[in-house]
Amino acid sequence: MAALLGFLGYYHCLAAVLLSLAIVLVHGDIHSSFNMGYEVKRNEVKSCDFFRGSWVFDDSFNPLYDSSSCPFIGGGFDCQKNGRPDRNYLKYRWQPNDCALPRFNGIDFLEKYKNKKILFVGDSLSNNMWRSLICMLHSAIPNPNYTFASRGLLSTFSLPDYGVSVNWLKNGFLVEMAYEKIGKVLKLDSISTGHLWLGADVLIFNSYHWWTHSGRFQSWDYFQYGNKTVKEMDHMEAYKIAMTTWANWVDTNIDPSKTRVFFQGVAAVHFNAKEWGEPSDKGCIKQTEPLKGSTYPGPPVPGEAILKTVLSKMTKPAYLLDITLLTQLRKDGHPSIYAGAGPKLIDCSHWCLAGVPDTWNQLLYAALVQS
Repeated sequence: MAALLGFLGYYHCLAAVLLSLAIVLVHGDIHSSFNMGYEVKRNEVKSCDFFRGSWVFDDSFNPLYDSSSCPFIGGGFDCQKNGRPDRNYLKYRWQPNDCALPRFNGIDFLEKYKNKKILFVGDSLSNNMWRSLICMLHSAIPNPNYTFASRGLLSTFSLPDYGVSVNWLKNGFLVEMAYEKIGKVLKLDSISTGHLWLGADVLIFNSYHWWTHSGRFQSWDYFQYGNKTVKEMDHMEAYKIAMTTWANWVDTNIDPSKTRVFFQGVAAVHFNAKEWGEPSDKGCIKQTEPLKGSTYPGPPVPGEAILKTVLSKMTKPAYLLDITLLTQLRKDGHPSIYAGAGPKLIDCSHWCLAGVPDTWNQLLYAALVQS
């Protein structure tokens, strides 16, 4: 009998080992990387600067979802559906200089945010990140029970089994846009929609690209600040005033013990190939690999320094997802001519999904590991 019990114990132990091995074989890319970053090197992760690093080609690396199986991507971001012929851009992972970045774990993310409301507020780059996150969460659950709806400027993805909602509120300036007799007035020191931001457990703000528009591409007629209304002013000065208004709103209205505040950071564009030493190229067209190394040879993005200065002065600091460098290096990550409107539309500002925005959400997840 003792021998039989010993054999059965050995059998159960062997079965457990084989089951664990099977799980690793099926999910190894997700869980082995996650364990390396979260469990084994947890102390290292807590002190790591995730935003200084380089892109590493890894043939074993796979996106956390397939664009063909995610129903939320939207036409402009689905580069594979729109005919992009290469796939190596999906095989690059972000490698911080001094630590391992924990692999995104959708179930763990949902457990951390159980019964919580997550709200993205920003422009189309905010939309890019939001759609990436909901694809990542959707793929983490077999046969997920979800709802998806868009009404006006608000889009909502919910997973009722977890009580989690992930929302995107379109608002490219964050400050007030007023429609008056003289035209559209961008009020740099006024926020009129802040009440819509209250009640969220996690707020992820974004604003920059709309401020760089000029001529027929800009969506306002006048700037207003204090008692002044002007037709034109330096756009980066306007951006600084507006972001200071937003920061003051957060300091006044947000309780950090109830709501975590993130700022998505400034994503780079790649319309000018001279910046990376290839003047004969047409921006991001036909780019198939990132720049090597940890520095970008072109000029800095003006909004990056402005945003960091504003955030540094907040009394209730927002966590900056500092994505500027990692996007500067990814000249290959844009839809380019595969944005769904034919070769006449060249998109070197948004990002393919799956793709670079998945790393932004991995960094969002890493911020949870750090805390």
